[in-house]
Amino acid sequence: MFKHILLPTDGSASSDLAIQAAVHLARDMGAKVTGLHVVPPFHTFTYRVDMIEDTEDQYEKESEARARKVLLAIENLAQECGVPCDTVIVRSDDVHDAIIETARDRQCDLIAMASHGRRGVRGLLLGSETQKVLTHSLIPVLVYR
Repeated sequence: MFKHILLPTDGSASSDLAIQAAVHLARDMGAKVTGLHVVPPFHTFTYRVDMIEDTEDQYEKESEARARKVLLAIENLAQECGVPCDTVIVRSDDVHDAIIETARDRQCDLIAMASHGRRGVRGLLLGSETQKVLTHSLIPVLVYR
């Protein structure tokens, strides 16, 4: 049914569970997967207190290393399951747009991602990248909770 599944991850436990399920789904369907990690670009003014002390070069190196570590987990699982896999790091402030654009550019026919389950005021204030992807994606989105 699906031939190419995009697996966006933020490295959280919820994302890890979604990745495990989606890679097994890909194996069962004979699909390939693309792992995606979206990194916000460096900002002089930031919501992250620890970023204020970083230099741009330091931030770029550390965010790249973290992204590689997160994506390596997808690569390793895919290899164990015999699923073709590639990975991509995208720098963007708009995570949901980066997910949708990557799915389009890589010709994915399914996005499989986690929902962190935020509800009420917390969910409203923090927003949900998963909800934004569900709202704006033109391809199917499978949400793991």
